[in-house]
Amino acid sequence: MAAQNFDLIVIGAGPGGYVAAIRGAQLGMKVAIIERENLGGICLNWGCIPTKAMLRSSEVFHLMHRAKEFGLKATGIDYDLDAVVKRSRSVAGQLSGGIGHLMKKNKVTVFMGEATIPAKGKVSVKGEKGTDDLTAKNIVLATGARARELPGLEADGDLVWTYRHALEPKRMPKKLLVIGSGAIGIEFASFYNTLGSDTTVVEVMDRVLPVEDAEISAFAKKQFVKQGMKIMEKSMVKQLDRGKGKVTAHIETGGKTEKMEFDTVISAVGIVGNVENLGLEELGVKIDRTHVVTDEFCRTGVEGLYAIGDIAGAPWLAHKASHEGVMVADLIGGKHAHPVKPESIAGCTYCHPQVASVGYSEAKAKELGYDIKVGRFPFIGNGKAIALGEPEGMIKTVFDAKTGELLGAHMVGAEVTELIQGYVVGRQLETTEQDLINTVFPHPTLSEMMHESVLDAYDRVIHM
Repeated sequence: MAAQNFDLIVIGAGPGGYVAAIRGAQLGMKVAIIERENLGGICLNWGCIPTKAMLRSSEVFHLMHRAKEFGLKATGIDYDLDAVVKRSRSVAGQLSGGIGHLMKKNKVTVFMGEATIPAKGKVSVKGEKGTDDLTAKNIVLATGARARELPGLEADGDLVWTYRHALEPKRMPKKLLVIGSGAIGIEFASFYNTLGSDTTVVEVMDRVLPVEDAEISAFAKKQFVKQGMKIMEKSMVKQLDRGKGKVTAHIETGGKTEKMEFDTVISAVGIVGNVENLGLEELGVKIDRTHVVTDEFCRTGVEGLYAIGDIAGAPWLAHKASHEGVMVADLIGGKHAHPVKPESIAGCTYCHPQVASVGYSEAKAKELGYDIKVGRFPFIGNGKAIALGEPEGMIKTVFDAKTGELLGAHMVGAEVTELIQGYVVGRQLETTEQDLINTVFPHPTLSEMMHESVLDAYDRVIHM
């Protein structure tokens, strides 16, 4: 069978791949996309979206227990874990179906199967009905990543889980160990802890949420402990002894090892890029610690071959992947392409309380040699936060004292993942402190705290 010819072939239909395909089609290209599992990739099917659906269920459950605070009565409060999971899977399924619709709408040809690149400009797709040979001048790698598994801590789906098992739990853990306190680990810890699991989080670094500003991490930790979590920092799980219905974890802290028993372990110790079995090494693609090495425009160094999203390295975020998808399609289509600036990509963690940030932390700004001004404003000083019954939180801003440039913004508290975009736009527009100070923020809103934090950095705070 003759090879099918395209202008652009995208391998992987996650938030980077499918967006690249759509943008390519918008620019008049004949586009093919290849996916081996589900349209929408890990993010939509097994990551960002289903976890948020589950966290929403736990959030409502938490609020129901606070009914009396709001003048309401609620008795017999309980949950149905199977129903919680069913709703989560339904949300993911609905959105995955939506991606299929978008592919048809934009006339993108979808191939379901495993892709390999036997030679430059050629892709072979092995599907259920046989093999399809495709050709294109431009190929975009968007194969994503998977959970990292450490020796001796491998998941078995019974006692030791990855994120996938945690999204379709066979039972509610009574005593849960979460290894790793990045976004994935702390979100699952928050979900299961809220629903009643006795939860312990082990983090090898010196603080939870280690990529966040230290002050924000400390604030979040205080709230997690208040909710009943046990947090073990500067600690490492050295060994898991698996028995009947239980796991004995050997946890080392400060050179001393203690044994603790759990019925469930969730391993969330990072990710590895899906670079295997594609034929990349034979093409001359450089791979560094399971990630493809690229330039700022996601070019691999092999003519016509690009890599975007998780496979191309940090930050491992869906919105970064999507932006890279658009950028690469624009570059191929001869448009002006805007490279990603990692320091201007917001990070959001949907635990309780939520955490969000963009730009440099206070420590990083100092390390880079900036003379800085720092502003802070607490949720307790905001009328809307008090009315919502969410007085615990803080917004912190970091400015260049010489130029007024917004270097970073860091938040912890209710709905901060919806607030952070204001500062993201500010950084994109190269906003100074004067621009933000002169902006009128609506009242009563949580966003007023963003204004107050800026005012505080310049000794002009009003409500504190």
